[in-house]
Amino acid sequence: MKRLIISSLLLLMNIILYFLFRNDAGSFFPAYRNMTRQWMKMLSSVTGLVRFSLWDIILLILFILFVFSVIRIIRKKDKLKNLLLNAYLIGSIILTMTVSCWMLNHYAPELAEEIDLEVRKYNQDELYQATEYYLLKAAEYSVQIKRDDRNHIIEYDFHELADIAGRSYSSLEDEYPVFTGSSARIKKLTLTGDYLLYNDISGIFIPVTAESCVPGNIPDADMPFAMAHEAAHRLCLAGEDEANFAAFMACISNEDVRFRYSGYYSAFGYCFSSLYRQDKDSALQLYEKYENEGIALLKLDRKDTSEAYGKYNSPLSEISDRINDTYLKSFGEEEGIHSYGLVTDYLIAWYLKNE
Repeated sequence: MKRLIISSLLLLMNIILYFLFRNDAGSFFPAYRNMTRQWMKMLSSVTGLVRFSLWDIILLILFILFVFSVIRIIRKKDKLKNLLLNAYLIGSIILTMTVSCWMLNHYAPELAEEIDLEVRKYNQDELYQATEYYLLKAAEYSVQIKRDDRNHIIEYDFHELADIAGRSYSSLEDEYPVFTGSSARIKKLTLTGDYLLYNDISGIFIPVTAESCVPGNIPDADMPFAMAHEAAHRLCLAGEDEANFAAFMACISNEDVRFRYSGYYSAFGYCFSSLYRQDKDSALQLYEKYENEGIALLKLDRKDTSEAYGKYNSPLSEISDRINDTYLKSFGEEEGIHSYGLVTDYLIAWYLKNE
């Protein structure tokens, strides 16, 4: 009875908070974000003491306990009721630490307001100019990346990048307080990393442990950006487009050329995809417009990246997309999974403001 009451009260609390934030988010910010950011910082300072992902271990333990409980039920040494009540309690605790302690940041004010960036709807000419700019910037840095004798990127050291990525927002804190927060290292998902990639997911933030995690098999050109993206979520930037733009800012302000390249490389990828959807011919003409070493290396990296992700193509990605789409829409991101690409508007705004 105690487990049932506690679990139900936690569930009810999450439901009430969800509707309160959904209907009147302005009353809870910036207090809620500041509170959850401090909680994530404190929690990550503890979980960050180890390099491996504690979430991997937690999932493994929960799976073992589940299997053990099922065996006990089969042998009639325990009752199904206990398994269901324990699952209900554990699920309610995890849900509370996820929703109440972080996920409601989806209703925070837009990042553009907090960094004084005017974001609007842009025409195709502006999109083309921004895409061309990011193409040339990425090409500029592509020649500075260490490569093998076939010009493929020499594999990065994951843990070295993970430490740098964890601190990647430090240089932005003074100018933009919204980027203040934890600087703990990024974690490698060893047990569940491949599963995420088969679901077309290149990283995940775990509010329960305040761990920003990415699979170890992400293509090198994408890895610094993916790490910075998950680090942005730990700063309580919940929106996917905002986490993408925050990752871009963190990468290009980093002294490490691998991060700068990844930032411009990813920015070009998002803008190019948007341009391709609007005007395929114009996008392809731009892609073939320049011929130099930097452009050739960028194209090689895009080919390597595509092939690396292609190894993980599976029907699971469609199911994962539907689940992720539902989750994002239920927390106020009307575009669902397409919100990842809305970063294009931020990137165009940044280009027009700074170049």
